[in-house]
Amino acid sequence: METMYKKILAAVNEHLNSEVAARYALNLAQELHAKLYICFVAEEGMPPHDRHIAEEAIQRLFDDALERNIQAESIASTGNPLREIGKIVRQERIGLVFASTRREDLEKRFYAGTVARSLSLKLPCSVALVRIAHSGRVRPGRILVPVKARINRVRERALFVSAMAKAFGAKVFVFHAPKPLEKLFSGEIHLTPPEWEERRSTDIAHFMSHLTQRDIEHEGRHLPGGIARNITVEAFAKRHDLIIMGASERSLLASLLNGSPVEQVLRETPCDLIILKPRHED
Repeated sequence: METMYKKILAAVNEHLNSEVAARYALNLAQELHAKLYICFVAEEGMPPHDRHIAEEAIQRLFDDALERNIQAESIASTGNPLREIGKIVRQERIGLVFASTRREDLEKRFYAGTVARSLSLKLPCSVALVRIAHSGRVRPGRILVPVKARINRVRERALFVSAMAKAFGAKVFVFHAPKPLEKLFSGEIHLTPPEWEERRSTDIAHFMSHLTQRDIEHEGRHLPGGIARNITVEAFAKRHDLIIMGASERSLLASLLNGSPVEQVLRETPCDLIILKPRHED
């Protein structure tokens, strides 16, 4: 499989969810034969106990990578995580960074200055933010991929989803939740599944054709209605193991005022969630 991710960085801290999130990066690096950088940046004044927990996590991940014959490098430093990770990304020309959301990120607006969101906004490479809902084994068999009618960087998103599916032997479910169609004076229009297929956008068709080209088992589904609620209900009802969705294209101001579907799914997801911010051009 061709790749734009020759170097992948996993940002680790003292929290368990960051180590679990890094294992998604580890499996992806193995699938793509990419070099894996396992990075921990201790902020000034960090308690020694927390630093020790993070360093042990790095060692476990590094040992696992070596056992799988993954080219890996571990990096530990002190300073501002965003600044230090940014330096590594630029010096090593990292193509993709994995970072986990923290529990405190869920208690405030996702866009309002969290470390995870800052990484997504400010790093020059693609970023995969991971929300761990269950800290058990990382082995998704069903991956739900919500898409909009217009998809930015279709090729990269399809590559990421395909590689994750191949890494775990998973089936992909492409899910589109368009707004219900309405006619003046007659209310909502209900279309049959074949009729929705006929209305499928060019971008969604291209996305699914990329999956077909890469021999990824997949199927599509349309369910008109509220985007965020439909995604979480679909994931719960169909028992999906992982959701992969794109970062919101809304402006920062609009997100602060009105929120976004991504933020709602982040808080309500019944399974692990990866929010991909793609940077590579098609």
